[in-house]
Amino acid sequence: MNAITEVKTDFNAQIIEAFNSRHATKIFDPERKVSDADFETILEAARLSPTSFGHEPFRILMIQSPDKRELFREFSWGANGMMNGSTGQLGTASHFGIILAATGELMRAGSDYLQDHYRQVKQLPEEVIEIFNGAYGKFQAEDHKITSDREITDWSGKQAYIVLANMMTAGALMGIDSCPIEGFDMERTTQTLAEHFGVDTAKWKPAVMFAFGHRAKDPEFPKTRRTMQDTVAWF
Repeated sequence: MNAITEVKTDFNAQIIEAFNSRHATKIFDPERKVSDADFETILEAARLSPTSFGHEPFRILMIQSPDKRELFREFSWGANGMMNGSTGQLGTASHFGIILAATGELMRAGSDYLQDHYRQVKQLPEEVIEIFNGAYGKFQAEDHKITSDREITDWSGKQAYIVLANMMTAGALMGIDSCPIEGFDMERTTQTLAEHFGVDTAKWKPAVMFAFGHRAKDPEFPKTRRTMQDTVAWF
């Protein structure tokens, strides 16, 4: 085994070890904070994540103020410790946030928002923008048939989950714990974002919450998953 192979094998082992160690952390150690530099790396992993057509139909809202976090407690059972009698992720996480998904107002083919994205972010020439408009329009109307605001917002939410997965993987590789959180009332969360955070909820809707920090204790039960044979089929 040469040096390059040894390094690759070691890196493979590190990846699997990180995934085995990672778990949906319900209670964090409130005294152990994730450093600014480390969390910037996690956010950079989010920013660099792939999204369908490169449209980046997400935004990340970081909620660090304890008072602001408390606004969600009553209707965010997945983050409030309801299942374990603690203050949950809202009260103990080093970093807590919500990923917002772009609605149909922004992500409908031909929208002004997308034209600006093509020009300002992707820096595409006009002839390529025309191709993008046609391809994305066909994708929405014919290939996947996602034309209603709800369907487009759900599609944006799929992209948000790619982003969160990359954030959690980056964290795991750095020894930082995390938890994806879907246990919240969508309507009340949307209303709170509009009233207290200035979010234009006609354009952006909550997709998923997340928490990062360092676990207060190891999980009580071992990680369980289906076997590889039951998970993957080769043809």
